[in-house]
Amino acid sequence: MDIQDTLQPAPFFVRGKLVEGQDTIHRSRDLGVAIATPELHLNELVHPRTELPPLLNVSLAEIMDFLTEAGQKLLAKGNPAVEACIERMARVSLQPHAVVAGAIREAASYLDRQSMMEVVEKNFANPKALDEWVPQADHTGRRSFVRAYPPRLIHVLPGNSPGMGIRSLAQGALVKAVNLFKMPSADPFTTVMFLQIMAEVDPDHPVLRSMSAVYWRGGDEAVERVLYRPQYFDKLVAWGGGDAIGNVMKYIGPGFQLVSFDPKTSISMVGREAFADEESLAQAAELNARDVSILNQEACVCSRFTFIEADQDQADRYARALAERLRIDRSGEGEPRPLDMALKEEIDTLRLMDEDYAVFGASDGRGIAIRSDEPVDFHPLRKTANVVRVDDLMQAMKYVNVATQTVGVWPFSRIPQLRDHLASGGAQRTVRLGEAGPSTIGNPHDAMYPLHRFVHWMAHEDGCDGDD
Repeated sequence: MDIQDTLQPAPFFVRGKLVEGQDTIHRSRDLGVAIATPELHLNELVHPRTELPPLLNVSLAEIMDFLTEAGQKLLAKGNPAVEACIERMARVSLQPHAVVAGAIREAASYLDRQSMMEVVEKNFANPKALDEWVPQADHTGRRSFVRAYPPRLIHVLPGNSPGMGIRSLAQGALVKAVNLFKMPSADPFTTVMFLQIMAEVDPDHPVLRSMSAVYWRGGDEAVERVLYRPQYFDKLVAWGGGDAIGNVMKYIGPGFQLVSFDPKTSISMVGREAFADEESLAQAAELNARDVSILNQEACVCSRFTFIEADQDQADRYARALAERLRIDRSGEGEPRPLDMALKEEIDTLRLMDEDYAVFGASDGRGIAIRSDEPVDFHPLRKTANVVRVDDLMQAMKYVNVATQTVGVWPFSRIPQLRDHLASGGAQRTVRLGEAGPSTIGNPHDAMYPLHRFVHWMAHEDGCDGDD
């Protein structure tokens, strides 16, 4: 087959302008689909420090109005840019078509004006600092002005969630940053698609002039040694797996900071109350399955390990019930993609180890649960849940560390007695089982307030009371 029959064009967006071309051929990370991108001109991606940021004197209210209108266009039925993006994404993503479409449209929730205002208010003690130099004084009478000044940011976007590019665009606009988005090979389309929608609202808006979105192969030193420098950018906002984060770490130094959304693993904790009666068992398993199945278990918030207070027979009952609920098609995903061969072989091997493991469901990508007394030594993916038996949930604390993001707990009444121990272990978030996906608007993410970290905090000292 001619490569042009399957080639997926992936245009760039550079400082307000769409850039098209098929100068370079790349391969997508997961499925090896051919992607054609324009030629990359590095000098065009840098906004000189001698020029003020385009959004510096644009009010936060105006930025929110612009993002809100763009969000409404994203949701509009039959928008050709959105439909074309979904079709292209479905060819390169491990996610089923329906999941891709849902994730892109769900990203519009980031662009609701009330939600954006809540995010800003929870990130900044005084949101006025984004718009102006805010006067303040200390107890000695020293006066100063403080501003959350627009930063220059490089965003290394994740490829496991089609909505994250849209969310990052909104965050970059809210802090008035000069932004360069490095798109992932698993999603080289969504970010530019939304920038095109923004251009439909106002092609000359300063938000667009502060945005560039391009693709290069991660780790390409010819690109990264040039761009990842403090004379051009203040901070690197990096999402990704261990290899991706490890790669960018070598560029971090004085004047060039890292804001890292490290690879995370989320877990569930289910108390022995699940075995009080059949209704309790069914409820816990159903809620657990919801947390495992988010985005087909591609996102960090998805539960991969479930620690359950039970004897072996009880744990097997629970794992069987969980597997049954995992195999329910919750998103209209249709035919799932098959499991990676290495993962399938790992699971099939465990079926032969009757004493230490029990496997429920089939390794066909529709859902499976593995009961064990210790966590499996591979990363569960694609609706694979590892049910780990413990005598007491406190025994599970030894598996909690700084890479543990979300912990779903059932029954909910157990959360207060566990949350301090979870925080001490390094976990960043605990929720009611079944609620791992939606988060409270404006809450910390990965143990920080991201927008507060993004900005360049600048102080203007103005002397003491009584000074001339």
